[in-house]
Amino acid sequence: MGNTVVGETVFFSVVIPTYNRLPILQKCLQALEQQELNALSTVSGYEIVLVDDGSTDGTLDWLLANQREFPHVRWFQQDHAGPAAARNLGVEKALGETIIFIDSDLVVLKNFLQAHADALVQGKETLGSDRFFTYGAVINTCNFNNPTEEPYKITDFSAAFFATGNVAIPKHWLEKAGLFDTGFQLYGWEDLELGVRLKNLGLKLIKCPAAVGYHWHPPFNLEQIPNLIDKEIQRGRMGVLFYQKHPTWEVRMMIQMTWLHRLLWGILSLNGLLNERTMAPFLHWLIKLGKPQLALEVARIFLNWYNVKGVYEAYAQMRKTA
Repeated sequence: MGNTVVGETVFFSVVIPTYNRLPILQKCLQALEQQELNALSTVSGYEIVLVDDGSTDGTLDWLLANQREFPHVRWFQQDHAGPAAARNLGVEKALGETIIFIDSDLVVLKNFLQAHADALVQGKETLGSDRFFTYGAVINTCNFNNPTEEPYKITDFSAAFFATGNVAIPKHWLEKAGLFDTGFQLYGWEDLELGVRLKNLGLKLIKCPAAVGYHWHPPFNLEQIPNLIDKEIQRGRMGVLFYQKHPTWEVRMMIQMTWLHRLLWGILSLNGLLNERTMAPFLHWLIKLGKPQLALEVARIFLNWYNVKGVYEAYAQMRKTA
């Protein structure tokens, strides 16, 4: 594998948790097998560490049947325990000293690994150490056949410090920070919470816009709304766990536990009058016009209201049982 010091020769371990995402996982792995490295690349090699989180959709059977097509892939299995536990297992099994996290519904371009490698070299030269990580671009798309044709949109912007959709980081910093907290068993926040601990260790974020990943999700429809509401409520509960671990104003802003967020989404949703029932005809109209992404953004008016309510309900319960 060569010298794995960031800025010299690196061996990448691409860690991917997956759970019942076989169709898009196939595209994810195929894209990673087609990576093009420069002749003088600092990348000595790479592996793909796939952790199946108890899938029931035939993921492991497909991997066994097609393993010759994926020479870089090593896979591991665990009972369904969530992405935090899956990523921790992936880091534990990784052979490389530089970890790249992506999700199993992300399809990358052919220069993906090289772009991260170039940014790591530049970061080492700029900062004089490896106390940083590189953060690539994520573009959301519902185009399954050609996900990489999606243009960048303003809604693709993210202000997150550390998110596991597309990030490269020296393994030893993850270990020093303590990896992901498996207490985050519901939806949301386990990666940003780790980001707080990495920031406390003095790590810097270096953006790497050339490392592009296309995050696929099915086109929005009204049948998805109950699941989306449930996710927002779960995200609210996990947000309070996040705040328990890091009781700062910054975290309160992240999880929307401020009077400003309560006022904003209360006004925009007319205190809940604009909800999944009252807005259904308008959302259906937008979907029929061929604008499912716009319909989803409009639906966020009441989805965010559910999230804020979930945060405050979980916070009240926490104080009651404290």
